[in-house]
Amino acid sequence: MLKVNNIETWYDLIRALHGISFEVKQGDIVALLGSNGAGKSTTLKTIMRLLYDLKEEQPEKGTIEFMGERIDRKSTDEIVRMGISYVPEGREVFPELSVLENIMMGAYTRRDRKGIREDIDNLFAHFPILEARKDQEAGHLSGGEQQMLAIARALMSRPKLLMLDEPSLGLSPVLTQEIFNIIRTINEKQGVTILLVEQNVNMALKYANFAFLLENGRIVRADKPAVLREDEDVKEFYLGIAKESSVKGYQRYRRKVRFR
Repeated sequence: MLKVNNIETWYDLIRALHGISFEVKQGDIVALLGSNGAGKSTTLKTIMRLLYDLKEEQPEKGTIEFMGERIDRKSTDEIVRMGISYVPEGREVFPELSVLENIMMGAYTRRDRKGIREDIDNLFAHFPILEARKDQEAGHLSGGEQQMLAIARALMSRPKLLMLDEPSLGLSPVLTQEIFNIIRTINEKQGVTILLVEQNVNMALKYANFAFLLENGRIVRADKPAVLREDEDVKEFYLGIAKESSVKGYQRYRRKVRFR
């Protein structure tokens, strides 16, 4: 479904992505994992063409294909119309608009009024708290409610691929579990493929079908969650299960991934 091939992305003179390549298969939940600054969010923004202006193209190298068609030189609007939706880190709802108005913003590419109305009804059935607060300003919602709203807004474009950037950020363990249950339901019942950036590695590996591990703008591991869970380095540095000195272990890990 999505093929990212050898892309390089720069912030001014700093190279953020060092020729990364990966594939997302239709129907999967795929996780991009790594520490702060690893390049996870940059990867999603590069796919959505959010890191360029009239003078500079991103990515500078490599190609991105969606459903067999190159999208790395298309506009963000065109990419959304092709079937990719993006929920950014921090949710970024429109705080002064109502919940319903925020949801309607997700349907800006559509003209089928009947279908839009049906989708809103379906979303309210799936997110009853949003229906109860549909006339309330989005800025007054809790963090978990805003995350639900951001996901609902993204679903209004009827995406084939939904990309989520840190959906559990700032949420309690209970709300994090609820958000991930929603993600699984969207994937299983609506058939939406998920590409997920998440620092809660335990939760991501619990729900994902496949995972990629990023370090300093490079993919250093790619495997099934069950395999990554048993990897000693992943257990120590991402799952918090330490068996030796963290300094010594970290040095060993960096030497290991540097030359992959």
